[in-house]
Amino acid sequence: MANILHLDSSPRRDRSRSRQLSREFIKKWQDIHPEDVITYRDLRTSIIPHVTEKWIAADYTPLSEQTPEMSQILQLSNELVDEFLASDRCIFGVPMYNFSVPSAFKAYIDQIVRVGRTFAIKDGHFEGLVKDKKIVFITARGDRYSTGSTHEGWDAQEPSLRYAFQFIGVTDIQFIHAEGLDLGSQSREQGFSAARSEIQQLVGNW
Repeated sequence: MANILHLDSSPRRDRSRSRQLSREFIKKWQDIHPEDVITYRDLRTSIIPHVTEKWIAADYTPLSEQTPEMSQILQLSNELVDEFLASDRCIFGVPMYNFSVPSAFKAYIDQIVRVGRTFAIKDGHFEGLVKDKKIVFITARGDRYSTGSTHEGWDAQEPSLRYAFQFIGVTDIQFIHAEGLDLGSQSREQGFSAARSEIQQLVGNW
């Protein structure tokens, strides 16, 4: 039995394409692994605040020296970190916004990249503390960014996500991109079809 963290970050509800695809992944996964425990977090309704100066000060204060105010400031962050660390696999639905990620998901990343919890500083070097975890990002993109496309090289989404989670120690990171969704009905169907094919393949081999 595995613990699965399913997170959606689109501010859209029924019209969200990344949500639609992440749900399909989870449904197919549950069909094969009905015993697994699914924890779901929706960043549309579970609002994640951006970090502040006080948050940073609290984060870099040793636990034994934290004031009650600091503990309160880090309460949600600690909850998010605990939830993330408790998972064996993560399915993150993340649409592309302005070539990167929605601000809600960036805020989520900032809340879980925590010194002493998900990374450490040893002898002047950073060390990721997160081990034995698999992550798949399911993205929805209006345009195409693959080799030879009009906006080749404009993808700041996959690199930023990959580097952020590699930094904290995650080595098994995969991406399923649904691309060309705003380029007409034919392109949209092709994008969905390709993503669904990748989902089907990954679910059976992940």
